[in-house]
Amino acid sequence: MVGFWKRFKADKIALIVSGFLGIVVISALLAPFISPYDPTVLDIGNKFAEPSTAHWFGTDQLGRDTFSRILWGGRVTVLLSIVTMMCTIGIGIILGFTAGYFRGWIDEIVMRICDIMLSFPSEVLILTMVGILGTGIVNIVIATVIAKWPWYVRMIRSIVIQFMEKNYIRFAKVSGCSIGHIVRKHVLPGAIGEIGVLATLDTGSIILNISALSFLGLGVQAPTAEWGMMLNEAKSIMITNPQNMLPPGIAIFLVVAAFNFLGDSIQEALNPQLDKSYKIKRQSIFKRKKEMA
Repeated sequence: MVGFWKRFKADKIALIVSGFLGIVVISALLAPFISPYDPTVLDIGNKFAEPSTAHWFGTDQLGRDTFSRILWGGRVTVLLSIVTMMCTIGIGIILGFTAGYFRGWIDEIVMRICDIMLSFPSEVLILTMVGILGTGIVNIVIATVIAKWPWYVRMIRSIVIQFMEKNYIRFAKVSGCSIGHIVRKHVLPGAIGEIGVLATLDTGSIILNISALSFLGLGVQAPTAEWGMMLNEAKSIMITNPQNMLPPGIAIFLVVAAFNFLGDSIQEALNPQLDKSYKIKRQSIFKRKKEMA
């Protein structure tokens, strides 16, 4: 782990994207204290104001400060995506470790359930769940977790199985170490890096899913500030005032790209001998995963 941090700190891209994402998360958390305006207050007389010292990103068609709405929108878009990923990873770790460690009939039951869930495209499943549960932040989280947990269970299970074949794990079993001790001291520390790579790379796709649902009117509802909702509101004036689509669109692009770069940097820090062919192979795996999803 010491070597990992040394390699990670030596990666300039990793430090830049980590700092950027840290600023985004802190800004989202502190939005109630640092946003210059209330994101929901209307000021029709000041609509479509140009960027200035009073309104850094200008105002929208209802006179609301765009910069304040970007800050508050990050609370929903980014923080909600992180919470969703934590819930998904939590289910994946519990079921994936259970199936990978015990194998047998437990593994068969868990994997068959995953096969059934993975037979449905994730986007279709999310839309279906939102249609059944209704719109709202909580329902978006539930729908996304339901759609994504089977893939993480399968991936984490395969990681655990690889570690269970290691000699030091077999020695720990023969020595009479408890299951909790083996998982906590031997399996989890080795697997957490791979799990972190998966989670970081997929957080960007969750951000896109949440923004897309809000853009389609199935996610966060007005007047709540959210980046996808801001794009939805700006599309009606795209011809006359296209600049209103730039702040939320650029915010989504930068944050998703930052998570992808961070995932690549973590992967390289964990695998210093990673060559070009291996990177291409890993990228093809994630591409196939997205095609299956």
